[in-house]
Amino acid sequence: MSGHSKWATIKHKKAVTDNKRGQIFTKLIRAITVAARDGGDLNSNFKLRLAVEKARVVNMPKANIERAVERGSGVGEGGSGLAEGVYEGFGPGNMAVMVSVLTDNKNRTASEIKKIFERGGGTLGQPGSVAFLFDKKGRLLIEKKAETESEILQLIDLGAEDVEEAEDGIEVLTQANKLAETKLKVDQAGFTVKEAELVFVPKNYLVLEEEMKGKAFQFLETLDNHDDVQEVYSNI
Repeated sequence: MSGHSKWATIKHKKAVTDNKRGQIFTKLIRAITVAARDGGDLNSNFKLRLAVEKARVVNMPKANIERAVERGSGVGEGGSGLAEGVYEGFGPGNMAVMVSVLTDNKNRTASEIKKIFERGGGTLGQPGSVAFLFDKKGRLLIEKKAETESEILQLIDLGAEDVEEAEDGIEVLTQANKLAETKLKVDQAGFTVKEAELVFVPKNYLVLEEEMKGKAFQFLETLDNHDDVQEVYSNI
């Protein structure tokens, strides 16, 4: 889990420090819009609730969130045309990469993602070429308090599959289909959940040589900066 944790932390810090708030808002609005297609009620639509909570973390205005929910649920205009997709491939150093996207033009996005892979020294693969190297999991980032060790034991008792202390909190992994259930238990136990999401976690990790690390992170950052890209996962 630590490999994913480190990249998630890098993305989070980058998001709040590099003045790309407009791009972040655009990506989150797309995620909210697509999630709201299954209904605009946060209580019954867990996917929508996760997307809205992410938007609140970066202080997206309430009006922006509400408009995105309305568009997705058919009340407002402009909610159609977005499609979800996942691209798989190998990046610098033969690292495995999965890229989650939301796009209104699949052909354009596929072409642009392919170019990023090729320019970064990698190759875009076929569906299934990389996915078997990852497990889909639920991830919670929980605010640390004074007694971290006892908190970790308590989180395990609450149904966590894996728990690890990170720099900015305690990370909990669950089975993907138990994320909502585990989050509810954690909330009811008095913990503060800072983030909740579905993620792809590598089954094994790849250690890159120092000279390759720079190329790898530049490649991942280029992918993450693409307007249609929602999340990037790798096994480094």
